[in-house]
Amino acid sequence: MKITLKDGSVKEYAQAMSVIDIAKDLSEGLARVACAGEVNGEVVDLRAVLEQDCELNILTAKDEKGLAALRHTASHVMAQAVKHLYPNAKFWVGPVVKEGFYYDIDLGDTAVNDDVIAAIEKEMKKVCKEGKKIYRREISKAEALELFKDDEYKLDLIDGLEDGNISVYDQGDFTDLCRGPHVDNTKLCKNFKLIKYSGVYWKGDANNHVMQRIYGVCFPTAEELE
Repeated sequence: MKITLKDGSVKEYAQAMSVIDIAKDLSEGLARVACAGEVNGEVVDLRAVLEQDCELNILTAKDEKGLAALRHTASHVMAQAVKHLYPNAKFWVGPVVKEGFYYDIDLGDTAVNDDVIAAIEKEMKKVCKEGKKIYRREISKAEALELFKDDEYKLDLIDGLEDGNISVYDQGDFTDLCRGPHVDNTKLCKNFKLIKYSGVYWKGDANNHVMQRIYGVCFPTAEELE
């Protein structure tokens, strides 16, 4: 298997290799800051296994698409922190946006305010400090429906997915439905800040109930965050 790198050099491997393992083979330093891979122009997860000749670019947070993977992971860190503080919390979607990321959350009778945000940030710092490895799993639709049976928002998302094309990510005690990609571990998300919050209608429909949308930013260094 021949892997053509961004600088035009070619690496050959006798067996299939994941993107992160190729990054480690190139440089341990590169592997530590890798956020995602770009294979033949398509962004893939670090855990994606390459089995045939291709062009590969290892993305870091200096790349726009790599930064997006970092910020998307930060949204999962926030969701994990929220779940620790509010075990009955339920989640809709947590995408990357131009200025950072957000997650739409149902906290029941709890109203988000500055004190709640401060508590979530504090818990997020704990999650980041633990530096839990993040793992991707492919599961069946039946497994997904069982896994998220207590969250009607996730069930709604799963209903629109095709069987055989569903993935989840595990980070410590938290599992989320997601396509990815995500960075290698939660420690990489430590330079974050929650910046605002607001009420939003589920699915943007005024006939639906209001969820809490929490926005944040995440950068690879403390200097950039500042």
